[in-house]
Amino acid sequence: MAREGRAAAPYGIGSQPRPDFRPKAKHVILCYMSGGVSHVDTFDPKPRLADLHGKPMPVKVERTQFNNNGNVFASPFEFTPGGESGTPISDLFPHLRQHCADDLAVVRSMTSSVNEHAQGNFFFHTGFPFIGHPSAGAWLSYGLGSENRNLPGYVVLRSGVSGIPHGGVGQWSSGFLPAQHQASIIQADAAAPVRNVLPREEDAIQRSRLDFIRSVDQGFAGRTKQHADVEAAIQNYETAYRMQTAVPELCDLKGESEATKRLYGFEAKNPMTRDYARQALLARRLVERGVRFIELTCLPQKVGDGQAANPWDQHGGLEKGHGYMANQVDQPIAGLLMDLKQRGLLDETLVIFAGEFGRTPFSQGSDGRDHNPFGFSIWLAGGGCKAGSIYGATDEFGYHVVDGKMTVYDLWATVLHLMGVEHEDLTFRYAGRDVRLSEVEGHVIKSLVG
Repeated sequence: MAREGRAAAPYGIGSQPRPDFRPKAKHVILCYMSGGVSHVDTFDPKPRLADLHGKPMPVKVERTQFNNNGNVFASPFEFTPGGESGTPISDLFPHLRQHCADDLAVVRSMTSSVNEHAQGNFFFHTGFPFIGHPSAGAWLSYGLGSENRNLPGYVVLRSGVSGIPHGGVGQWSSGFLPAQHQASIIQADAAAPVRNVLPREEDAIQRSRLDFIRSVDQGFAGRTKQHADVEAAIQNYETAYRMQTAVPELCDLKGESEATKRLYGFEAKNPMTRDYARQALLARRLVERGVRFIELTCLPQKVGDGQAANPWDQHGGLEKGHGYMANQVDQPIAGLLMDLKQRGLLDETLVIFAGEFGRTPFSQGSDGRDHNPFGFSIWLAGGGCKAGSIYGATDEFGYHVVDGKMTVYDLWATVLHLMGVEHEDLTFRYAGRDVRLSEVEGHVIKSLVG
């Protein structure tokens, strides 16, 4: 797939590659699992929980989100080694375990400083637990620019009537960075994937209108010296104009083979699996078209006649709820990794699977788990990370990190490193200081680099 109109970064350091390091990745796909995936039920097996099931926790229980916590709760899911690496993955993810275990770099020592969903989502995306700061996708777009002038550098895919994590769309914003770096949301399952993407007037009329608006804006910028804000608006107008052609072509899957669609799970019985499969396939197509940062969103699970607001947030009914959510994403994500790999794109695409925190090793109520920010699991694949590896560890209960503690700042510093960016150099002057995505405590985790 040709990447039309390659554009250099107008800001940041993307046009000045480091002479001492060749970038391993060009794109990031974030599979964001809003709600808090239970690590002790997915990627961090803890046999000790089975030994103590139903008994009081033998260590101090920290205050997290709620107080009605109970006894030790063993995982209802079996763990089996996957691939030649032997990475243990639970029965929740049979496709990942069978086909992709050797591609994963599992981090078992992720931490968060917050334990509430909205704050956790903001913290994971921006490094701050509140609105107003740039998302990681905006930082990558700002620092490296775009490979395709016809599409945004940062795209979020969603399906259905939800798909927006607690906290809202502000977690995908450009914050104080130039506005052209904020995420563009594409509704993967809609006839019109972007609102008003289909032109309502002839191209010549529209082009004349945009040229007039540009001249007015440039005149205003010259008089008021508001160059950055006005230039961002002009760029957004022009990108939107070009998206009228690029987005319908992107979302038209007629050229995709039936075998490819089956790989992603388009024929799954669960309609939400099909919806997530479409997001995953569009993510691959966005990579082919040079988009820098792509985020996929989960659909909420059905509860009674309605829908739960937070997909993975099982304070009760964990076995059923996690089973429902894993069924939604397992085959599509495995299909995405396999498809990228067979097309030669996985080496240049970093795929991340993560949520805002994990869940406790003790029960909430009879069959749920509370939030656990003290230690949980994420994984990375492709993009130069160390395949078939495990980094860090939690204690025998999966409660606290005991080795290789990792923060969100470390994660994004490592991602920037794999993208060929020195994280300490990617800064923006705001509120009197040079702000960066990795803040002052972020470090590159060299053990994750292949």
